[in-house]
Amino acid sequence: AATAKKNLSSLHNQEHPSETTATSTSSENSYIYSTSSNNDGVKMVNKVAAQDNGAEAAISAAISASEEVKSSAGSSLKSFLAGGIGGVMAVLVGHPFDLVKVRMQTGTVGGGPGTSVLGAMRQTLAQEGVRGLYRGVSAPLVASTPIYAISFWGYDIGQRLVRFFKKDHDGPLNLFDISVAGGFSALPTTVVMAPTERIKCLLQVQSHSSGKPKYSGMPDCAMQVYRQGGIPSLYKGTMLTLMRDVPGSIAWFGTYEVIKRALVDMQGIEDPSKLSPLAVMTAGGFAGIACWGVSIAPDVLKSRYQTAPEGKYSGILDVYKTLVNTEGYGALFTGFRPAMIRAFPANAACFLGMEVGRKIFAFLD
Repeated sequence: AATAKKNLSSLHNQEHPSETTATSTSSENSYIYSTSSNNDGVKMVNKVAAQDNGAEAAISAAISASEEVKSSAGSSLKSFLAGGIGGVMAVLVGHPFDLVKVRMQTGTVGGGPGTSVLGAMRQTLAQEGVRGLYRGVSAPLVASTPIYAISFWGYDIGQRLVRFFKKDHDGPLNLFDISVAGGFSALPTTVVMAPTERIKCLLQVQSHSSGKPKYSGMPDCAMQVYRQGGIPSLYKGTMLTLMRDVPGSIAWFGTYEVIKRALVDMQGIEDPSKLSPLAVMTAGGFAGIACWGVSIAPDVLKSRYQTAPEGKYSGILDVYKTLVNTEGYGALFTGFRPAMIRAFPANAACFLGMEVGRKIFAFLD
């Protein structure tokens, strides 16, 4: 650069003998000045060339930051949309088992003590038909897209937060990092999950066998609950939902990533996105089992609390004490069998749908 400036200065002086050229250099900027005389003989100082070394670096950094923001937004949107696809598949596959689980937990409609999973299903089919197995499906199906979408979006954001505090921002995440990101995902998800679970459980425990049901559907149930107690009534059981979903999400995402990485090594591939559908479903199925293995007890308390008449329980501790005193500690695991039976196929379908969705929306990266 210095040689070029000297050449420019020499050439300029050759063409304009009356002018002299000087070079001024600072730590940030380098300028070439020339002096010449105008028609009146007054000397003028002209800046004929300049190079801002810092400006080029600043522009480059700004462009890089802009591209990183766009990539981050695209990745988050892809996770959101792919999670929605996975959620729909999970609900369609797993809802009949979820219905039996809730009825066994609350002791309603063929789900009393000692009832088997198949027995509860047979009784539901006999009394309500095939549609009875999908009673209350409207609430999770309508909400499944935002719930699972927010969950996978929250997991993506959680990973970014973990990387922000790590020394190696681009390095692989270990099991602890994944667990933290998974637990974080439950926080934004609960905003939608809590009222949805409240409505779903109320719809699931009612039956047509004893006459006209109290709720005609999800909108009617939501309106009646709202008229009864407003927004707080819709969000009844939020703390129990968090107590279920934070540890559940840690186990869910943690197990999926651990098994997925092991299967990637077993198949001898470098790109996890090329993992076979069967391998993805296997990892997703075991992730579901791990999730419900740690979530079933708070889920029982949540179901009891959310479906109980107003004023029956004074709080979470009262639900726990009443359940243990009247039915024993074993009641905390009511519905464990249908939850486990549902966990593998529903979550296998969920993660398969999510991975397919990520490939569909790969252009957003």
